[in-house]
Amino acid sequence: MNVFITGASSGIGASLARLYLERGACVGLFARRVEALQSLAGAYPASRVAIFGGDVVDASVLQRAASDFMMRFGTADIVIANAGASRGADTAQSEDLAVFRRLFETNMLGMVHTFHPFLDAMRAARAGTLVGIASIAGIRGLPGGGAYSASKAAAINYLESLRVELRDSGVAVVTIAPGYIATPMTAQNPYRMPFLMDVERAAPRIARAIERRRRWYVLPWPMKIVACALRAMPRWMFDALVAHAPRKPRD
Repeated sequence: MNVFITGASSGIGASLARLYLERGACVGLFARRVEALQSLAGAYPASRVAIFGGDVVDASVLQRAASDFMMRFGTADIVIANAGASRGADTAQSEDLAVFRRLFETNMLGMVHTFHPFLDAMRAARAGTLVGIASIAGIRGLPGGGAYSASKAAAINYLESLRVELRDSGVAVVTIAPGYIATPMTAQNPYRMPFLMDVERAAPRIARAIERRRRWYVLPWPMKIVACALRAMPRWMFDALVAHAPRKPRD
């Protein structure tokens, strides 16, 4: 099995990388922090792991990484667009305009850049799975999290469009929508996170959803109930419920 993962230096990406490497897969690790990738890869045979440093906002870097990965290992069986960024943002603050741009470029366009160079080969093989790590935060807009919520909502809708486009191609598209997973990203949140799940427990559940080619998968399971409730909630009720909710820090 050949697996390519972005954002593989920590959190969900690193946990999935370890899981697939321990199962004997050949894995491509892509992230900005090369030293962290080297540390992760050092525990596994060099013949089964490839390291690629770069930022998912740069499509050309991902194109080169994908080409090198496929030259080494062949067509990818699983491509996981996991790289993401999270920050609070305020539309009234001029310095936060760059935050909106950065989060959209990373969380949404980064997925497009990740999938694009692999897609022709996967279509030709009529096999493989494209996986996007979205977020339950993309279901409704959260105060203070406009940039993050909007970028994840865009990712969810992009993945849905792509899934339907590829319906008869043999290539599956899986949307993973985590709630609160204990990672360096969520460690920045200064508020209580309900149903917080350890990342090492989350990884095998995500891998199982990928194996089953689940179209939409929310974890941990109580968050599926929350997701359904949020989707169905009338706007007046949603507004009243979240108006005074704690906000994601801007720094």
